[in-house]
Amino acid sequence: MTTAATNLAQIIKAEHATLTEFRRDLHAHPELGYNETRTSGAIVRELIALGITFKAGYAKGTGIVAHIPATTKNPGGCIAFRADIDALPIQETTGVEYASNNPGVMHACGHDGHAAMLVGLARTLVAIEHRPNPVTLIFQPAEEGGGGGKLMCEDGALEGENSDQNPGGLGPKVTRIFGLHNWPGMPLGTVATKPGPLLAATDEFNVTIAGNQGHAAFPHTTTDPIVAVCQIVGVLQTIASRNAPPTDPMVLSVTKVHSGFTHNVIPADATFGGTLRSVSDENRAMARGRFHDIVRAQAESFGCTAEIVWREGYPVTFNDAALSAHVLDTARGAPNFTEIIRLTEPYLGGEDFAYYGAHIPACFFVLGSCPEGETNPALLHQPHFDFNDAAIPLGIEMFALLALAESS
Repeated sequence: MTTAATNLAQIIKAEHATLTEFRRDLHAHPELGYNETRTSGAIVRELIALGITFKAGYAKGTGIVAHIPATTKNPGGCIAFRADIDALPIQETTGVEYASNNPGVMHACGHDGHAAMLVGLARTLVAIEHRPNPVTLIFQPAEEGGGGGKLMCEDGALEGENSDQNPGGLGPKVTRIFGLHNWPGMPLGTVATKPGPLLAATDEFNVTIAGNQGHAAFPHTTTDPIVAVCQIVGVLQTIASRNAPPTDPMVLSVTKVHSGFTHNVIPADATFGGTLRSVSDENRAMARGRFHDIVRAQAESFGCTAEIVWREGYPVTFNDAALSAHVLDTARGAPNFTEIIRLTEPYLGGEDFAYYGAHIPACFFVLGSCPEGETNPALLHQPHFDFNDAAIPLGIEMFALLALAESS
């Protein structure tokens, strides 16, 4: 290990305990998207204490952009790192002493850990004498369905100081951006990513099938929407199985079905909703068209009508090929990362980090966080999930190595 790497490891190790306290404080006080006022304030206090220039108030008020300049006369391009900071509307069941104080809200996805990592990166970089690249830190609200990344981009988070879009912006225009997500299904010390699509586009739908209400003893006098919905849900699965190439991943999930109010009445309507996940624009458009055709035709065949509400969600999270190779090479050159994986298939989860990649080269990667010996870890969005604090220094190290790379 070189002297520079040794110094970096020592700096990160020295910050681990206080960053764990910071993370657990955020965990105890979770806030939903665009309401992360306390969380944003805690991050601002850290930046002030470090003497780092920042601008708050992005993305409806809780987003923050901070900037750490290079220390060389001829710096490289500006690199951004992003952390999401919002929580989820889930009741926590971990039983830890720092569990959520906000009933029905918890950090079930580890964004408290992501925020702690980015604060840790800030602490680390200001302690490093030689910084070859200017670095922008993006603390983003509302990743969990709120599209905070889109608003951060619209508010000029990537544009730097010389932009009419972002008066009072900081530093030079960002030329590339990195982000990560903790991954409890992979062992601690694993880094994984791939070029091209890493995460799926996410669309949501809600459908109301209207029929004709009547007595359950006389179904022939009714138009039964429940029978129609049961048929529709099954036929919708043919979009992925018969209309999409098996080499182009897609999944359509109906996740809620509601109808009826008592045992002896066939109701007037039935509703269902769910999500479509896809990784190509062509398949995404095809699936939306087939969905509308199937729902309307099947409803009509049962004498019902269909009202469809389609919400286009996050785009595909697409990784720049050169940056994804750079991330994997960087992890291979660091002793604390035990398994480096170039994924062959995308995950069908969604991420609003995708919006940054629509503007500049981007790379998103996953960081294993499952403790050694754990065979049944709590996974993301489960009520008993808790971020593994042992992953904090690993996330900081990956970000710091990318920030300090001379050739990046």
